[in-house]
Amino acid sequence: MIALTTREVLDSTLEAVAHVQQLAVEVAQRAGFRGFSLDQISFATHETTTNAVVHGNRYRSEKKLFIAISVTEDRFEITIADEGDGFDPKTLPDPLAPERLSRDSGRGVYLSRAFMDEYHVRSRDGGGTEVRLVKYLRLQVTNPSARRS
Repeated sequence: MIALTTREVLDSTLEAVAHVQQLAVEVAQRAGFRGFSLDQISFATHETTTNAVVHGNRYRSEKKLFIAISVTEDRFEITIADEGDGFDPKTLPDPLAPERLSRDSGRGVYLSRAFMDEYHVRSRDGGGTEVRLVKYLRLQVTNPSARRS
């Protein structure tokens, strides 16, 4: 059962990146995410959307971003798709290689994978790339001592 689904089609701009990040955080908060988990969702959404605008659509105004955010009883899911040339994450250089550690960029996909429970990439029919990020909803125990008998 889907409790909430939001879909948007946006222009390829950095303003769209900020909008998607804010929307994802708002939806995740409503779903119950807090603290570090919320920060992880925010970061992964920002990095993935930025990659779609910068590397996928290359800031081309005629190319769009396709966003879908869903919350079910057990997961938060955001899909970010572009109309670019596509990429294979397996071919990305190792961001932890000594020669890459001092670079200012190149760790977004790596960290997004680490921060989210699931990270899926697929080629879109008609061109472009779709990235699906999933964070599982876990039972939040706010006062562990309240469960003791």
